[in-house]
Amino acid sequence: MRMFLAVLVMLLAGIGLAAPSAPSTAVVKGEVLEVKDVDAYTYLRLKTKEGEVWAAVNKAPVKKGAEVTVENAAVMTNFTSKTLNRTFDRIVFGTLAGGGAGGATATATGTGPAPGKGDMAAMHAGLPQPAETADVKVPKASGPDARTVAEIIGAKAELKGKTVLVRGKVVKYTAEVLGKNWIHLRDGSGSAANKTNDVLVTTKDETKVGDVVLVKGVVRTDVDLGSGYAYAVMVDEATLQK
Repeated sequence: MRMFLAVLVMLLAGIGLAAPSAPSTAVVKGEVLEVKDVDAYTYLRLKTKEGEVWAAVNKAPVKKGAEVTVENAAVMTNFTSKTLNRTFDRIVFGTLAGGGAGGATATATGTGPAPGKGDMAAMHAGLPQPAETADVKVPKASGPDARTVAEIIGAKAELKGKTVLVRGKVVKYTAEVLGKNWIHLRDGSGSAANKTNDVLVTTKDETKVGDVVLVKGVVRTDVDLGSGYAYAVMVDEATLQK
């Protein structure tokens, strides 16, 4: 929890927003008075014992009148949501208890360079949406280190610590977070059903959503960033090849 709050403080310092105040509790419970769904997130206006409060969680099918619990709660003041075109005097970011989806925690972010919490919630403040991925079909790279996205994920144990070369389409891009740019690549291999069609890449090089890139980096496995953010496999310290 300390790490989660520390990252929020650093992130907000970089984009000129007020830092989150320390939450009085890590859990917020209340009755849902209002629901606003935007892209990958759900905003909830809650009636709690302490009064009304807005909360943001990963998108979930929540109905008005439901009793919900928001865990890992962190309070932020004067937060502006570009997707809602609204500034909240006070809002709680956290995990909806029993909400599934890996239990990922919603975090705040903004435009422009700023150190922060990976690519977990880059769209929250209205950053570009992922590219259309239904028809992705990218030729495999060539050479002894060449692998498809599915091959990297499927052979992660064997490839751990080794260099790989992978070509793919950038379907999500988050710039300057924890000193790196975070990219999701797909090449048409693998399956969304078993989560073998998308690999995370970290790099200091720049690109954009929709680009087809060739990257070379080191395979890391079981990467835990704390506060519930963990990755079974990623391609780290990558460079974009010409």
